Amino acid sequence: MSPRIATAEKVSREQLLDFVRDRHRAILITTRSGGGPQASPVTCGVDAEGRIVVSTYPERAKTRNARRDPRASVVVLSDDFDGPWVQVDGAAEVLDLPEALEPLVEYYRSISGEHPDWEEYRAAMIRQGKSLVRITPTSWGPIATGGFPARLA
Repeated sequence: MSPRIATAEKVSREQLLDFVRDRHRAILITTRSGGGPQASPVTCGVDAEGRIVVSTYPERAKTRNARRDPRASVVVLSDDFDGPWVQVDGAAEVLDLPEALEPLVEYYRSISGEHPDWEEYRAAMIRQGKSLVRITPTSWGPIATGGFPARLA
């Protein structure tokens, strides 16, 4: 059996968004007040404008960090831990209620499709006081897979 060889495929913005749309597990990396990275496992989607969107709460570290310093990175993972992944860097923006309500509906749709009761969903978002983080991609690495270096093939 030959070893699995690592890959790194450079992609266009549209290819990147196609890749991310099918994957919803990610690590959102923001910058702590002291300058170090803060990583949060999140569920993400892609909105109609091609931004990566994450539902959260206003008091979470990722939210506070993104308000203070909009630089963010998202490592989008495949469901299979050994599957392809990509790092996306960009500018984060935080939306709070009531402005976040319809973008939260779009977030849900991008991940799960139609909700059986949108009024119930909207009421739950208001009751929970949800926020939404939107990351506009400005750069991204290749879509990568792990494995051995090509020289070992």
